[in-house]
Amino acid sequence: MNIDLDAHYAISDEAIAQFARDGFIKLKNVLSTETLKHYGDEITRLTIALNTQHLPLEERSTYDKAFLQVMNLWQSSELVKEFVMGKCLARIAAELLQVKGVRLYHDQALYKEPNGGITPAHADQYYWPLASDRCITAWIPLQAVPQTMGPLEFFAKSHMWSSGRDLGISDESEKRITSDMLSNGFELKSGAFDLGDVSFHLGWTFHRAGANVSANPRSVMTVIYMDSDMLLKEPTNEVQKGDWAQWCPGAEIGKRIETSLNPVIFQA
Repeated sequence: MNIDLDAHYAISDEAIAQFARDGFIKLKNVLSTETLKHYGDEITRLTIALNTQHLPLEERSTYDKAFLQVMNLWQSSELVKEFVMGKCLARIAAELLQVKGVRLYHDQALYKEPNGGITPAHADQYYWPLASDRCITAWIPLQAVPQTMGPLEFFAKSHMWSSGRDLGISDESEKRITSDMLSNGFELKSGAFDLGDVSFHLGWTFHRAGANVSANPRSVMTVIYMDSDMLLKEPTNEVQKGDWAQWCPGAEIGKRIETSLNPVIFQA
């Protein structure tokens, strides 16, 4: 079996420049079908087993209709730990961020059920008590994601726009951010993901996803990386305080985040 988690995926200078310009990039054929099958079955199994959301879709909030969400699966399975600690994606993250190394912030499985709702427009870094913008999410579909299943969509160049950064995922964020983006000329980039495609986006890049109107679940794994020298900042909202306690416990404000939950995955 070709397990390519530590393989070197070549990133061109043009791709690095595109990422810096747009705040996101979608890369082709990053992981093999065999790799995604080998690890994806375990990721999906654990997501369903550990999920605590059991209300019917029609009784949930907009946020909870978007996906079943389970974080830090690497702590629950040695197989998933192998996946999350793989150097292939981490090296790509470091090269796109133009930093010497990256460490783990946390992982997150996102399982959009059949008839699952939209993922409202938002920027991830609203939730993160991180002192710089050198943080990035790898969005890794565990199956092909046609338009009907709600692939991730990005507002190109929106990482340079500050309005809306105070909004978490909600009906309000979808309305305000989408309106703001479109009225100010930020193009929404959408499209299907083939199996093996992986996208990367900055923490301040605004993005969203459509509803899953197909009969099949959309199973996605994400890994969030940060500069290996990232400092903890003073939280500016309650969710950042919660993230501090949950994903980097013991880290001190103004100092490098290097707890046992935040290992360095790749260092040049």
